[in-house]
Amino acid sequence: MGNQVDSQLQTMIDNMPEKTGKSMEDWFGLIETQKLEKHGEIMKLLKGEHGITHGFANTIALLYRQQAAGGPVGEDELVAAQYSQKEELKPWYDKLIAEVSKFGKDVELAPKKSYVSLRRAKQFGIIQPSTKTRMDLGLNLKGEKARGVLIEGDKWSGMCSHRIEIHSLGEINAEVIDWLRKAYESAR
Repeated sequence: MGNQVDSQLQTMIDNMPEKTGKSMEDWFGLIETQKLEKHGEIMKLLKGEHGITHGFANTIALLYRQQAAGGPVGEDELVAAQYSQKEELKPWYDKLIAEVSKFGKDVELAPKKSYVSLRRAKQFGIIQPSTKTRMDLGLNLKGEKARGVLIEGDKWSGMCSHRIEIHSLGEINAEVIDWLRKAYESAR
């Protein structure tokens, strides 16, 4: 499994001087001289006073704050934190990852603070331990009608058109894996 998220971030960093007029290090130096710590303050400076687009400003602010905190949190630490106090759900996560890994070498995992993004050419799903007793599998299945375990609705979690609620390890069955595979196959 590759890590496209890192390559996308690196592309943004590489394009930063051309798109913003300064390198990442230059922006960090400016933020440092202003003695800003809060994300909103940094965004206001970059967007308001320097006309930086939201995407670049957000990236600069996030990376600056990560560096100030001692560096980014590792992927393993993010996943471990998701299952802290929800340890019963970790074997469910492990089973889903084992199954999705069989789909192809182009499957990418991108752990975030509260979920893991599943990507191919684009995001096709997320795995989120929502409560101590329920995991949600968010899927991008545009145009698909809800049936079986598949729940349709508003963009779930802001990113997925559908979701599947999982309440036990045994519920990760052929139907769930088939929906997951369908989302993967549509992410070309």
